[in-house]
Amino acid sequence: MSKLLKLLVLLASIGLVACAESDHEGLREWMSTVALDAKGKIPPVPVVEPYEPVPYDVGDLLDPFKPAKLGSESKKGGGAFRPDLERPKEPLELYPLESLKYVGVMSRKKVSYAIIQADSALYQVKIGNYMGQNFGVVVDVSESEVTLRELIQDSAGDWVERTSNLLLQEQGAK
Repeated sequence: MSKLLKLLVLLASIGLVACAESDHEGLREWMSTVALDAKGKIPPVPVVEPYEPVPYDVGDLLDPFKPAKLGSESKKGGGAFRPDLERPKEPLELYPLESLKYVGVMSRKKVSYAIIQADSALYQVKIGNYMGQNFGVVVDVSESEVTLRELIQDSAGDWVERTSNLLLQEQGAK
């Protein structure tokens, strides 16, 4: 029985080896046919052209960092308005316009005077007086407001005119 068992084991192993050889052969055939179709195509490396620098010639172009670039070309020679820096300053020009309060109005000889409070002092102003730190000149005094024409500098450094109003303060308002 042991001989029979040995013979059976020998025949089984030969059968297995024979089957294994045929499976591998089919596998090898399939791999070779797939490998023929699966060849990848890598595109060639692009040709790098040499870099040629372009010279930067500013010529007569405007410098972007100068203030003249910010202003418009149509202005009249640096602005039409200029403050009179030679005239003596009036007391209310020491205060910013936001800190001044219009508290009342009075008339004398058909001339309207606005009563302006700065800190704890009261001042009388009429048309033509200056107040505020932006060269503001009083152009109108009415029952409800004082109108000023101020001169301020724009981003290009030119003087431009701006209208500001100082409204009459209510009795209870602070």
